[in-house]
Amino acid sequence: MGSAYLLPRIVGAGRATELLMLGDKVDAETALRIGLANSVHAPAELAAAVAALARRLADGPALAYGTTKSLLTRELDMDLASAIELEATTQALMMVTHDHREFYEAWKAGRDPSWEGR
Repeated sequence: MGSAYLLPRIVGAGRATELLMLGDKVDAETALRIGLANSVHAPAELAAAVAALARRLADGPALAYGTTKSLLTRELDMDLASAIELEATTQALMMVTHDHREFYEAWKAGRDPSWEGR
């Protein structure tokens, strides 16, 4: 199901080999340490942490988030020179968006930006 493709990109080839070959259980602290998880919370705190992350993403710059996600996916199979060229082109395009202008105006005014996703 793609684990041999995806896992080395997350935790490195050596750690992925270990995980896939041995099949050992991975506790939360180990998952955090090796990059398989990006945060660990006590069960009582999990719902609040998830809600806070969801709110942060929902309130953020959707266009920039979507573009970043697309770049991450597309660059998996690119050489470095192609990836740099794609990022430079994408960055130039993003700098003429409404959200970029809003970011700059908000920064100058010392306020939070109001993202519109365009």
